[in-house]
Amino acid sequence: MRKKLSILALLSALFLILSACGTELAEYDPDKPLGEQINYTITGIDAGAGIMLSTQNAIKDYKLDDYNWQLQTSSTAAMTSTLEKAIKDKRPIVVTGWTPHWMFTKFDLKFLKDPKNVYGDAENINTMVRKGLKKDMPSAYTVLDRFNWTAEEMSDVMLQVNDGADPKKAAREWIEKNPDKVKKWTDGVEKVNGDKIKLTYVAWDSEIASTNVVAEVLSDIGYKPTIQAMEIQPMWASIATGAADGMVAAWLPNTSGVYYKDYKKDVENLGVNLKGARVGLAVPTYMKNINSIEDLKK
Repeated sequence: MRKKLSILALLSALFLILSACGTELAEYDPDKPLGEQINYTITGIDAGAGIMLSTQNAIKDYKLDDYNWQLQTSSTAAMTSTLEKAIKDKRPIVVTGWTPHWMFTKFDLKFLKDPKNVYGDAENINTMVRKGLKKDMPSAYTVLDRFNWTAEEMSDVMLQVNDGADPKKAAREWIEKNPDKVKKWTDGVEKVNGDKIKLTYVAWDSEIASTNVVAEVLSDIGYKPTIQAMEIQPMWASIATGAADGMVAAWLPNTSGVYYKDYKKDVENLGVNLKGARVGLAVPTYMKNINSIEDLKK
């Protein structure tokens, strides 16, 4: 399931395309100021994403605004498309990046060092469920509580989806190839008969992968899952209000930190489902002299 681009995202994507018609067409030149080559623009994603808030803070803390640096709101799809085109032509680009994500597998990218630690240390992705789920749906609760996998396992699904596979089919294929892993989540769980369950997620590639895998596993034990993509704040609100039953997309402590603080009392945290996630600014490795956020001032 792909999230439809909002009007803002479409306009942002158009801006990025039009920008490419200017100075960005040239290959990266290490002897020229980077800002001049890319119009002092960091290519971002959805406005409400935690990484966007962190990047706004980075611009202030590193005083990049003194150099006219700006963060361009876009969407994950538009950002990765722009990144792919830039790499094809070896043009300079700075993007908001995170792992796990297929772009770090498909492209040669590097995170910029963050000496001020604006983006924080490595993050984990947690599972959140509504209050009362354990009593109402004990089997689903157990599966969600046990669910965990690695960045490499998640990337297997993400790469298939990026190559055009339907997310549900990609999830199903991964499940069939990893029966021992899935058994750890479902062993001894009592099957149900068509009980409905709703999962919400942010339509990032990582969350598309994890949510579809969990939904398919729940389907195998008799549930009828519905999955719905939302912006990050409504996703949290849906769990807190009981409008949805759970999600496996809580990046903590930084990316979703502000939302966890707001809704902590109204949700149940089942703990980490993936360790070692990371966010920050990223560039292609051929930009050899750009290794730190401080280097954006050059």
